[in-house]
Amino acid sequence: MLITRRFFPYFVTQCLGALNDNIYKNVLLLLVTYSQVNELPISVNMFVNLAAGVFILPFFLFSAHAGMVADNVDKAMLIRRLKLIEFIIMSCAAIAILSQSYLVMLLLLFLMGTQSAYFGPVKYSLLPQTLKENELVTGNAWVEMGTFISILVGTLSAGLIVASDNSLVAASATVVTLAAIGYLSSRAIPALPPQGKIEKIRFTPLSGTWRSIAKVRQTPSIWMAILAISWFWFLGATYLTQFPNFAKLHLHADATVVSLLLALFSIGIAVGSWICERVSYGHVELGVIPFGVLGLTVFGVDLIFAIPPAPVDLSTVYSFSTFIAASQHYRVMTDLFMVGLSGGLFIVPLYAFIQSRAEKGECAQAIAANNIVNAFFMVTAAVLSIVLLGLLEWSIPQLFLLLAALNTVVALYVYSQVPEFAQRFVSYILSHVMYRVNVTGREHIPAQGAGVIVCNHVSYVDALIIMGSSTRPMRFVMDKSISEIPLLKYLFRHAGVIPICSPKQCEKTYEQAFEHIHQALNNEELVCIFPEGRLSADGDIAEFRPGIERILAADPVSVTPMALKGLWGSYFSHKGGHALTTRPKRFWSRVEVNIGETVNGVELGRHGLHQQVSELFERKS
Repeated sequence: MLITRRFFPYFVTQCLGALNDNIYKNVLLLLVTYSQVNELPISVNMFVNLAAGVFILPFFLFSAHAGMVADNVDKAMLIRRLKLIEFIIMSCAAIAILSQSYLVMLLLLFLMGTQSAYFGPVKYSLLPQTLKENELVTGNAWVEMGTFISILVGTLSAGLIVASDNSLVAASATVVTLAAIGYLSSRAIPALPPQGKIEKIRFTPLSGTWRSIAKVRQTPSIWMAILAISWFWFLGATYLTQFPNFAKLHLHADATVVSLLLALFSIGIAVGSWICERVSYGHVELGVIPFGVLGLTVFGVDLIFAIPPAPVDLSTVYSFSTFIAASQHYRVMTDLFMVGLSGGLFIVPLYAFIQSRAEKGECAQAIAANNIVNAFFMVTAAVLSIVLLGLLEWSIPQLFLLLAALNTVVALYVYSQVPEFAQRFVSYILSHVMYRVNVTGREHIPAQGAGVIVCNHVSYVDALIIMGSSTRPMRFVMDKSISEIPLLKYLFRHAGVIPICSPKQCEKTYEQAFEHIHQALNNEELVCIFPEGRLSADGDIAEFRPGIERILAADPVSVTPMALKGLWGSYFSHKGGHALTTRPKRFWSRVEVNIGETVNGVELGRHGLHQQVSELFERKS
């Protein structure tokens, strides 16, 4: 996938854009800080803070419009135009750098921020259009790795450029050259026409921003994913901003160690993104997010305790070489790397989740809303740091400890609002810790629209295993007694499980189940049923009951057959006694989920569907 034309030119283009942004921004700040200070009409501190605000302001003003534009034009054409604009801006910036016109450079920084605000929505909304579903996480992982490595290289390169003998010429040539190469690479991106109905685009900066946010809030799962991503940027912005003073005051180190801390954090995110791709097994896997949350908290707390005592000689200042040579710093370096790695595990599935759940033709608008909220959280992070460190005189370790504690609070809030996140985690644990689940035919699950999944029923955790095999949420119809198992009741209730029982046991529950199924199918949802009506008593597939025919008579939707293999004999099955009453005998056993092609269930009837599931069950791996 990486070297294909549908991805590689785009990947190179976005990496060069992130690299150029960071080189230009950091060159400007370093030039202002270390040269020609007296020529500024304002103080250096005021200029630095103003520069940070100038770059982020366009994300508030223009992201909503950028999302509308990206959803309603050819994305490849839009990228080429944005890269051409970048080349023009950087050409002007080169002149401003050579003439040392710092206020003009500040204006151009605003224009670069504007260009980035328009590039952000198309950058992520392009992926679900050009990549296959099983490539989406991989694509996001590469984008995050490329972005953070570019940020790191850009930041470090800016320092080297400013420290060189011909700094102004080198800086000017670098930003123009990178912009030119970025434009040339963008020309190789294949056409990507709009996917939805083309709408009239209106430029309404403030009201458009609020409308963009209000729109994504209508889908709670996407809104919570946006809040979670924004929380990570809150954390990241705080860490990155405080690295210089943290290194100086608490690690007694010079500026070269600041670069080391930045490198550890950024490379950690890149490695975490790569690991996320490996453990997601080719599909959007929300189940890995809690591992990222846990890492952000655990290693964030440990970072405080890892700070070594002050050197005996307080005049000692560690350089890069002396810092890494001292063993008492290894724990600090490990913690920072692991915080970054945990962040990579945390954000890659969330970006992929937004892309997979957003309506076609509206993905860029969802990403635009995400960028707006991200920017707000980063500004809030700066304000909080000013208040706590300045007004309340907190120490930086105390601030870091607060972040670690708040991370747990935020995670609990998000998981309480979107139970699907918790369900996916439990499903992931079952699929990759208790069992080795292999899914074949995942592409046969309908990507959109109403549909029925029919599957054999082997154990109490069948629904959780099936849930993990699909990136699309499902409504499960299951025996009322199973849906009320104490340990699983919470998960099943919030998963929208439809309880059912025989009409002899409760006629009302039986009829309500069919009414709820009808409503779900009318809402274009997927409904998974176990037509046997009960757990298998011998491991074989029992006769299908007439209920499936009644469902399809009322709603003749497509049917996807599915078979579970390997759960018979597990702690959750009836082999050797009633499920959950015998001693667990095996872990890490192999489980297969075989998914067949969609069929016409009305024509096949329950006996034909039984044959379809049986063939999948008997299929050799």
